[in-house]
Amino acid sequence: MRISRNLTENIAQARTMLPISKSFDVVTRDLYLGQTRAYWIGINGFCKTEILQQIFSDLQNPLYMKDDKVESIERYMNAKIGYAQTSLTDDWDVILRNVCSGPSVLFIDGFDQAILMDVRTYPARSVGEPDTERVSRGSRDGFVETMLFNANLIRRRIRSPRLTFEILSVGEESKTDVAVAYLDDHADRELIARIKKALNDLEITSLTMGSKSLEELLVPKKWLHPLPSFHLTERPDVACSFLEEGHIAIIVDNSPTVLILPCTIFQFTQSPEDYYKSPLVGTYFRLVRFLCIPISLLLMPFFLLITVHYPRLCEEWNLLSTGILPGPTLIFYVFAVEFLLDLFRYSASVSSSRFSGSLSIVGGLIIGDIAVELHWASVEILFYAAITLLTTLALSSTEFADGLRVYRIFLIVATAFWGIWGFGVGLFLVLLSAFTTPTFARMSYFWPLFPFNWKALRTLLFRCPTTEAQPAKVWTR
Repeated sequence: MRISRNLTENIAQARTMLPISKSFDVVTRDLYLGQTRAYWIGINGFCKTEILQQIFSDLQNPLYMKDDKVESIERYMNAKIGYAQTSLTDDWDVILRNVCSGPSVLFIDGFDQAILMDVRTYPARSVGEPDTERVSRGSRDGFVETMLFNANLIRRRIRSPRLTFEILSVGEESKTDVAVAYLDDHADRELIARIKKALNDLEITSLTMGSKSLEELLVPKKWLHPLPSFHLTERPDVACSFLEEGHIAIIVDNSPTVLILPCTIFQFTQSPEDYYKSPLVGTYFRLVRFLCIPISLLLMPFFLLITVHYPRLCEEWNLLSTGILPGPTLIFYVFAVEFLLDLFRYSASVSSSRFSGSLSIVGGLIIGDIAVELHWASVEILFYAAITLLTTLALSSTEFADGLRVYRIFLIVATAFWGIWGFGVGLFLVLLSAFTTPTFARMSYFWPLFPFNWKALRTLLFRCPTTEAQPAKVWTR
């Protein structure tokens, strides 16, 4: 729908499309540019008041406004409005989208175009280190909920003219800004085109959960695939390292997490902490992190298999200091401990930092000791469960760790009811689920293991020196 040359008609149309005089944050202003009438609309709190006051003061200053009438709106905008981010539009849809996003609009009588002035400012928290990706050394900044700030944090590290941020709008009502970031000569152009097409084709009202909602829309998954299909990061240095390797980053406004694609399972074993240590120490901790994956997945199911279904081996290996316990009792102990540890971990993660230390003491000392006294658990099961919890917390990605937890519970159930056959079939189904985890554009989830690429796999398994850490050219899949 196009705007009219008559200012009165435009004002009436704006009042039907916007809650003017109903919503307190929609602000308007009647202006006179010499002898020409004008009308301004903006959102209170989204516009920088100081800049607007300066613009209005200049436009209505008799010494500054020597022309009584505005003859050309384009020349007037270029000559009289001393602000960089201005543009012309004649589309009501563009005007509504911009006004609701933050820029303000200026209608001038006699012209079928309006001036958009991007003088917006958003309420934003300060840049700080993300809690889920802390490092002992290195930068302490992290992404925030403002997309422009996140783009600035990336641009500050990659000062290349080839770094590109293409912005799109997602959501019929929310009109959420989504930016696709990539290095023009590094990223796969076909993949970029597919991402942009997928974003434009999304038919959704709003992105209620930000990047998480977008993740589920881009790669729909069934309940049998608990592993994440996107790598999420809140650290600008991590996002920049992936961009340099040819990956693509998706930045969602109002979300402090950035989506990285294409995604592989090996990305969830990486940590920026490795690169703030010497190559040998970084390699050691990386291999320890790889070892944590099978321990977190198999320790409790294997312990349950031996103690319940093979008591003789349990006695030979001294797995239980209290002697052989009945199978149903051990199964109950394992499920009780798994539930209590999950409840404890969830409570500690969502509680205030003031109470997290208290929860650790209560969970570690009181609950564990009382559970043993009340015969809700045994010391051995608490010990193995604690090792499982530590290996799970050692993984840098909480989404990947949660997926492993679901697999482990499934293996425990299968082993408890069907013994060695349940353990074997359950493990096969877990591996099948992991190998068939859907990714965007159906790219391999286990690259560079499949298809095999030793040069890329070596950089993932071992912490290479800085001279060899970055690939000489973009990885080919």
